[in-house]
Amino acid sequence: MATGKWIEHWEPENPEFWAKTGKKVATRNLIFSIFAEHLGFSVWLLWSVVVVSLPKAGFTFTVDQLFWLVAVPNLVGSTLRLPYTFAVPKFGGRNWTVFSALALLLPTGLLAWAVSDPTTPFWVFLIVAATAGVGGGNFASSMTNINFFYPEKQKGFALGLNAAGGNLGVAVVQLGIPLVISIGTGIHLAYAGLVWAPFIILAAACAFFFMDNLKAAKSDFGAQIASTKRSQTWVMSFLYIGTFGSFIGYSAALPLLIKTQFPSISVADFAFLGALVGSVARPAGGWLADRFGGAKVTLFSFLVMGIGAFAVLEGVAAKSFPLFLGAFMLLFIASGAGNGSTYRMIPAIFAAQGNPKAEAGAAIGIASAIGAFGGFFVPRFLGMSLASTHSVASAFYGFVGFYAICLAVTWWCYLRSRVLVSVAPSLAPAAV
Repeated sequence: MATGKWIEHWEPENPEFWAKTGKKVATRNLIFSIFAEHLGFSVWLLWSVVVVSLPKAGFTFTVDQLFWLVAVPNLVGSTLRLPYTFAVPKFGGRNWTVFSALALLLPTGLLAWAVSDPTTPFWVFLIVAATAGVGGGNFASSMTNINFFYPEKQKGFALGLNAAGGNLGVAVVQLGIPLVISIGTGIHLAYAGLVWAPFIILAAACAFFFMDNLKAAKSDFGAQIASTKRSQTWVMSFLYIGTFGSFIGYSAALPLLIKTQFPSISVADFAFLGALVGSVARPAGGWLADRFGGAKVTLFSFLVMGIGAFAVLEGVAAKSFPLFLGAFMLLFIASGAGNGSTYRMIPAIFAAQGNPKAEAGAAIGIASAIGAFGGFFVPRFLGMSLASTHSVASAFYGFVGFYAICLAVTWWCYLRSRVLVSVAPSLAPAAV
């Protein structure tokens, strides 16, 4: 079946092949893919925690500059998602996992170097933070790779586990790094980078020895081009900005927001909770979408996110940290569930309209890349709001307005029966 680490013959849709060989091989690749992707997310969001301790370490950056350091890894990571998607068919999933894991040594090593000298200028920090974006690209290549291993009826579960395992890397970095940098006396920011080296090397070694490349993992360039001509690709990409973009953006911004709005609160005790509940909510959102329809779950998610954003403002205005934190948990739960439901909607929409499965896969990759740009916009809007008005109010009012637009787009495109009957008769609301 295999030549070296390349598998020549792969038939996941064949029940006999799957039971005898396929399931075992696919599970093994999934486990080590989750490990590598988990580290990718951790490194991607590393600066969300590091910036909180920079002032104590002697770096005199403005609040807006700190939000820049939080935002720029998300900008780079979003941009890298498309080439990372195409890399798996080109180089092989196992080979690319080894490379993309080892690439994480660059941002972690540079971070340790930059924070070791209090005279390091801001522009250097900005470049170093940008390199953390390589961790954001890992999600796209990991999801693309695992997609090829599983039969259609099991892809949803496998991809959900893969995504949730990666998303949990955000919670791990926000829980663990504050403890790591406080080892001994004082602030040891260099540890925030150095601590990842053994895990990164282990992930690359596991991928090298235990993962496989599939000869069957071929990209359909024609389908990729065709998917860009489908209006649904861009509608869903827009909605994914609202769901995943909010999740990753709030994950990046929450530690610094707690520090600026509630200085007496220990960031390490609470910042990780948002990413944790959002990650857990993602597979739940996919399950609810299967049961009630992806569009309905997505619509409800945006409604709850709008309420959560309003509640954050109330918490800040009342100087009530419990209300502030509770509102953010609501935002994370809703955005996490929305991540799962929007991902479920794309293949359902393309199938209902009679488009090839390859186009749906390409559309998922495009939506993944575009949606992640929300992770840049959220902290940047917060930084600009604080810089110009010394308040987060204008940013959150903007978020509420954006969620209202997302809600309206979801309803108009996928739940308004009269439009569906006249424009896309085959696309019943229940399909999405």
